[in-house]
Amino acid sequence: MSRSKPTVLVSACLLGQPVRYDGRASGHPGLLQRWQAEGRVVPLCPEVAGGLPTPRPAAEIPGGQGAQVLDGTAQVLTLAADDVSAAFVAGARQALALVRRHAISIAVLKSGSPSCGNRLTYDGTFSGVKVPGEGVTTALLRREGVQVFSELELDAAERALALLDEPLIEPPSPQA
Repeated sequence: MSRSKPTVLVSACLLGQPVRYDGRASGHPGLLQRWQAEGRVVPLCPEVAGGLPTPRPAAEIPGGQGAQVLDGTAQVLTLAADDVSAAFVAGARQALALVRRHAISIAVLKSGSPSCGNRLTYDGTFSGVKVPGEGVTTALLRREGVQVFSELELDAAERALALLDEPLIEPPSPQA
C-alpha cells in the first residue's frame, strides 16, 4: 500500500519568513529545513493569515488562554487595548482549513505566541511573564486532534512524524 509522506503545519516565522509581530523571523532549524526540502511542510503565520500586518503591535491574552478566545470568553489585546481577537480566530480557522485539506496531524508552531504557543503564553501584562497555556491556533488545532509541538520540542515532533511514516501493515488475506 502506498501513501504520501505526512505533512507538517509549521509557523512561517520558524521557516525564516519575517512575519513575526516585530517584522523578524524566528530562525530556521535544520530539521525544519530538511522537512521543507522533502516537501513535508505547509507554512502559515496565523496572525498574517487572519489579516494582521507585519510588523504589528504585540498582543497578549489577559486573563485567559486561546481556548477562551475561541469560546468568546477572553480577548487578544494589544498594549493599546485594541481587540485583535477576530484576526487571531480567523488565522486559527485558516490553519484548521490547511490541516483538513492536507490531512495534517502534526504542527510545529512558535513557542510563547498568543496564536501558536503550545505550553506557555504571555500573561497579558506585557511584562514578559509567561504562564502555562496555549495560543488561539494551538487550541483550535488540538480540538481537531492535531499534535502541536514548538521549536523547542523538535525531537518529539520528529518522533511523532516517524510514527506516521511507518508503513501500513496490511492484514493477512483470508485463507480460502
